[in-house]
Amino acid sequence: MTIKAVVWDVDDTLFDYTTADREGIRSHLAAERLLDRYGTAEQALALWRRITDIQWARFAAGEVDFGTQRRDRTRVFLNRPELTDAEADAWFDRYLTHYEAAWSLFPDVLPVLDALADSHRHAVLSNSSLTVQDRKLRVLGVHDRFEAILCAAELGVSKPAAGAFLAACEALTLPPHEVAYVGDHPEIDGRGAADAGLLSVWIDRGGVYATVDPPAGPRRIASLAELPAVLGGDTRFGAQSTFR
Repeated sequence: MTIKAVVWDVDDTLFDYTTADREGIRSHLAAERLLDRYGTAEQALALWRRITDIQWARFAAGEVDFGTQRRDRTRVFLNRPELTDAEADAWFDRYLTHYEAAWSLFPDVLPVLDALADSHRHAVLSNSSLTVQDRKLRVLGVHDRFEAILCAAELGVSKPAAGAFLAACEALTLPPHEVAYVGDHPEIDGRGAADAGLLSVWIDRGGVYATVDPPAGPRRIASLAELPAVLGGDTRFGAQSTFR
């Protein structure tokens, strides 16, 4: 089997979303003098993430538009349903300033993209929105590395549904068995890609899924330095995986 392309997840695969999310909300609440309201920064972040998940699900289901889900996240988090759209937008924009200041790629991303630049094609498949991920990849300086950027909000289908992965293959005009998918979630990314017929690679960075038993199908790696060997590329780059 020859793998000709790699399709990438973004958040917590290429982009250190967990750190940026934590530091962004902590810095924003400190600037707004709101940290004491939520007990600790960790409690505030947990609440923010729960609300984000709920409101994003409404957007993904087509119940609200992108701007509305952001405003509703703000209103629910602050417990201020009376906020006007302009007030909610202003608060969220101030949060984005802190969040984006914490954006960074994981240190193993650029080396592996460089190592695979001549041997494999590259694309992105995210369960987010193109509005979010297109800007993020541009700010992080890697947008031009990918010939296609597909997001669930525009596709109308989300991972782990096979249709999402197959849409990425179609964008590359390649059959699934010639495409690898790399993502951080063992089920949504790992099992989903494997079930769709792609070479599935689960990047386990020791985060919230570190204690999860790996599902059947995906190859598990601890660093992207291991990816070329998994793809059958130059094994001089990186070490063999300690996970099987």
